Formats: sequence, structure tokens, C-alpha cells
Amino acid sequence: MLTHDEIWRAIDRLATTFGYSPSGLAKKSGLDPTSFNKSKRYGPDGKARWPSTESISRILGATGATMADFIALVQDGEDRPALSTAIPVIGFAQAGAKGFFDEEGYPQGDSWDEVHCPEFQSVNDSDVYALKISGDSMEPLYRKNDILVVSPKSKIRKNDRVVIKTKDGEVMVKELARQNAKEIEIKSINPKHENRIIPAQDISWMARVIWVSQ
Repeated sequence: MLTHDEIWRAIDRLATTFGYSPSGLAKKSGLDPTSFNKSKRYGPDGKARWPSTESISRILGATGATMADFIALVQDGEDRPALSTAIPVIGFAQAGAKGFFDEEGYPQGDSWDEVHCPEFQSVNDSDVYALKISGDSMEPLYRKNDILVVSPKSKIRKNDRVVIKTKDGEVMVKELARQNAKEIEIKSINPKHENRIIPAQDISWMARVIWVSQ
């Protein structure tokens, strides 16, 4: 049986894992910044207040974590550190150069650095890597020094944010609007740019962005 303290502790640990304070996670999720304050966890009469399922759904959506990740945080002991792991990382500008990826879009070579990020229960961590934003072309959503965690094995769905590498070496982060056997349509992260259609034969690989450190 889940307890009140375990659920709130899991929210606190999820916030810490993704680099937020509880109030920062609430704000990131579109909730009132005070939603997760300790003072809100009990009523004036001392009765326990539980977070709503909508609140939990929003924080999972904001962080990219799954319900399995959240349950793991609920079940972990209080003294266990937040889940994290070291993964390979390169600058976004480097991703278009040769020698960093194999033909299927998996990291290769020994020129990668390392960065710590959450350990996703639903993703094989050996396949996950990160790209560090170096410019302002993806503002306002992504800014310089943001870290994009990418999973080449995760299933890609409509409206997912993806990293795409074309066969001519162009690398971009976009939102997948439509996909079929012949082509994909993508939306720009920067609203100043229009949608773009790319023939499937021109794409080297495409991988899903599963988390962003901002």
C-alpha cells in the first residue's frame, strides 16, 4: 500500500533527479508553483493532502519520465540517491561531423565526453546519449547549454521531439508532425521557421528526445 509520505517523497526525488526544486517542477509542469510546497501537503486541520493524478501526469509529461520511473522512486528507500547515470555527450554542432555516429544513429568513437542524467527505467541506458545546445537557433524552447537526452531505440510517435540527421550531414531538432513510408513532415522548434517535408530516402537516422536539462 502506498503511503502519503512515499508519494510526496517520490515527487521530491523526481524534481531532484531532473534538476528542479519541487516548486520549479510544479511551474515547469504548468501548475501553481506552490502546489508541491510542504505546507500544501497537510490541511489546516492536519489531514493529509494527496497530489492529484492530474498533477502526477503533468510532472511526468514535463520531465519525460514514465509511470514506471515514478513508481521506482516511490518504491526506493528514503536514503537511496536519486536515479542517475553517466551517458556520452557531444556538442550539437559536432553531431553533423563524421566519426560520432554509426549508420544507424548510435554513438561511436572515443571523442565523446560524459554527463550525468536521470536513469530511465524504460530505456536501455547503453543506447542513450546527449547533445549540448551551443547556439540560439532553437530558442525560445531550447537555449545555449541545454542538454538534450536522446534515445535511438525509443518508439517515435506524432508530436514527439526528435533529432534528425540527413544523408548530407545536416542535424536538426524538430517536432514530428507526420510520417509515412515516403516522407516526414517536421515542425521547427523556433516558431519563426515553417514546417518542412523531407523525403524518407534523404534521412540517415531519426531518434527521439526523451528529456531536456534546462
